[in-house]
Amino acid sequence: MKPLLSVENLISEAYIFCQNEKIIDNKLLYGITDGKAVGTYIEQKFSKYLLEKYTLKVGSSALGIDLPSDDILTDIKVTSVKQPQSSSPFRDAKQKIFGLGYNLLVFVYDKKDNLQNQTTILDFVSCSFIEKERTADYSTTFRLRQMVEDGANEEDIVGYLTDRNIPADEIALYNLAKQILENPPLQGYLTISNALQWRLQYQRVVDLNIAVEGIHKIIDKNP
Repeated sequence: MKPLLSVENLISEAYIFCQNEKIIDNKLLYGITDGKAVGTYIEQKFSKYLLEKYTLKVGSSALGIDLPSDDILTDIKVTSVKQPQSSSPFRDAKQKIFGLGYNLLVFVYDKKDNLQNQTTILDFVSCSFIEKERTADYSTTFRLRQMVEDGANEEDIVGYLTDRNIPADEIALYNLAKQILENPPLQGYLTISNALQWRLQYQRVVDLNIAVEGIHKIIDKNP
């Protein structure tokens, strides 16, 4: 019987997967410039890789994430090093401040086509497991933490959130301000742009060269 997948297994297998992929001459991806197509291919291949080795405990998929069980609760993101970003469903404005509500496993690849034999090598220049508590917006949480430390009140917080165009009405903003003062957010490490879907940017995580609790650098090619 295959063992049940754990977060620890997920992190270790992501490392092995990245190492394996960089030595494979891939004919299926040759000439493909559509980042979404490349991302879908990698996500499906990694999911199949996990299924061959582990039992995946399946939970509610209402969140629309790849590994939705309560013990894993992780979405898999794949993006090019040229512009490491992706989209994520918008559920609530507080996701930008308190995190998305689930973990992220982010693969960042450098796609290299070989003209001579018409194959592709995927070199993963970064792979990170980001715990849900660290998936908030960097600049928003940085400033809010400063404001709380400096003795800001609800009006100050609401004013800042309004200036930042946080997508919520006045009642929701005051509720958020109260929550922030009672329970200041942890420092987030994503850049999250407002849209119908959140636009998540990962460059700060890719460039991170210090240890941060809650961020596991699985592959890191920073000098």
